[in-house]
Amino acid sequence: MTDYTQPRFDHPPRPMAQRVGAIAWPSFFSAGVCTMVFFAFIDPIDLRDMTFPGLPISRQLGYTLGFFVFWTATAASSLFTWILLRPASRFNRPLSPD
Repeated sequence: MTDYTQPRFDHPPRPMAQRVGAIAWPSFFSAGVCTMVFFAFIDPIDLRDMTFPGLPISRQLGYTLGFFVFWTATAASSLFTWILLRPASRFNRPLSPD
């Protein structure tokens, strides 16, 4: 008979730094690529003039803000993937026939 009182994992728990790095590094890399591709076609000054014409946003600040927007979006995507791929908890186990 299977003992369901203790959770079973197919791997040892990972350190928090490794888990955060597994989310932050791919999202950082993807944000860099997205920023290069996006700003190869879009000038931050033109984007500012269309969206926030009253704000004194420089080209460099536009690049920086764009990078952090892309980084946040890709980090959220990596985080949601990590959440969906976590092992099932002991509360999600199938009911045992009695």
